[in-house]
Amino acid sequence: MAKGMVKEEGTVYSIQNNTSLGEVKIADEVVAIIAALAATEVDGVASMAGNITNDIISRMGKKKLSRGVKVDVLEGVVTVSLALNMKYDFSIVDVTSKVQDRVKSAIENMTGLEVADVNIRVAGVEMEE
Repeated sequence: MAKGMVKEEGTVYSIQNNTSLGEVKIADEVVAIIAALAATEVDGVASMAGNITNDIISRMGKKKLSRGVKVDVLEGVVTVSLALNMKYDFSIVDVTSKVQDRVKSAIENMTGLEVADVNIRVAGVEMEE
């Protein structure tokens, strides 16, 4: 690989192509991280499924946060699938609805991509200690 070249891992999507300035691409991992961060900001979400705690995630790096998130982009339209652990004593219907809205809004505002679906699988319920 030539010096200065960046190796692209995973799938990369073009989100802007300005002929005078150049092209902007975004990795699917970035979209997954945006979705995971938006989801875990909702009160009632304990963590992404597959992650131990958000404290450990912050020490390990944000990349681990995207576990439990699957992103598919077809012709600029995004489908996101999330696996979440919920906190006990919260309405699953209310919390998942807020997660869907928050994830859709975050991805669309940050990337300009259109979000068609935000599918959620509740993988577990965490009790307070």
